[in-house]
Amino acid sequence: MSRPLQSVWYGDTPPNAALRAVAGLYAGATGLRRWAYRHDWIRRQRVPVPVIVVGNLVAGGAGKTPLVIALVEWLRSRGRNPGVVSRGYGRKGAGALTVAADTPAAEAGDEPLLIARRTGAPVRVDADRFAGAQALVAAGCDILVADDGLQHYRLGRDLEIEVIDGARRYGNGRLLPAGPLREPLERAAACDFHVVNGEEAGAGEWPMRLELAGAQPLAAGMARPLSHFAGRRVHAVAGIGNPRRFFLALERAGITPLPHAFPDHHAFVREDFAFAEALPVLMTEKDAVKCAGFGLADLWAVPVAARLQKGFWDALATRLAVIEEDRQA
Repeated sequence: MSRPLQSVWYGDTPPNAALRAVAGLYAGATGLRRWAYRHDWIRRQRVPVPVIVVGNLVAGGAGKTPLVIALVEWLRSRGRNPGVVSRGYGRKGAGALTVAADTPAAEAGDEPLLIARRTGAPVRVDADRFAGAQALVAAGCDILVADDGLQHYRLGRDLEIEVIDGARRYGNGRLLPAGPLREPLERAAACDFHVVNGEEAGAGEWPMRLELAGAQPLAAGMARPLSHFAGRRVHAVAGIGNPRRFFLALERAGITPLPHAFPDHHAFVREDFAFAEALPVLMTEKDAVKCAGFGLADLWAVPVAARLQKGFWDALATRLAVIEEDRQA
């Protein structure tokens, strides 16, 4: 996102007439699409297993990937065999692909590759998410998580989880491109759960914290606790929806980051790390999956883990039990 657009979406700059006009056209087109699905003019396609959709209303990141990873791990702890279906935003090629730990990030997309590596669960990227879901069911998955699938109405779903950036929320509350919203704010009311990443959760919302783990070297070497970098200056690299969140987390760990923000899903090249000062480079795990082959020393990935209250998992278990009963009725 450009700085001028960011000041419109999340600052005090009002959108100009051109942005408002395009937003009006966008509102009409997306509203017609939602109406067509709501009245069955376009049919949703369902698979024979429950589908949990994780998404957000705003363009850009809000913490969906850590939540997807936490969901997959929780489902496995309950004896389920979950699979993850994703469009694979930013990847090269449009063909369907089952992501493995050694799949190149350019082919899989950074987020699907990270999910596959962290969980070991089957991850399928496909522009046709219904076809991707069918492939996962055929592979033996008994429940699916759709990553960033809130606006992909063709794939039928049993439960929707909205993820909200607690700092940015919904920005100026306007639709694209006058604001950050992919859909009107009232769309959120249809979601079953609302998870707030950082900051304070409001009524009907569940708080989520992202905890930084120890730093993992991209080249040979041993992992280090973040305390190893405390009191030191480092280059901090983030190509995520809200890079500032990563920089602030490093500061809270006692580290002094020199921030280097890149666009979300940035395709890193070796030259991106030609910094004037020779300092350690700490980067998000999502970015690191695209940089392991650069052969640069002192590059470190900093994984995060999503932490949610026990009450959230209990409520989710209750809701899934009702879904299972309804499916068997």
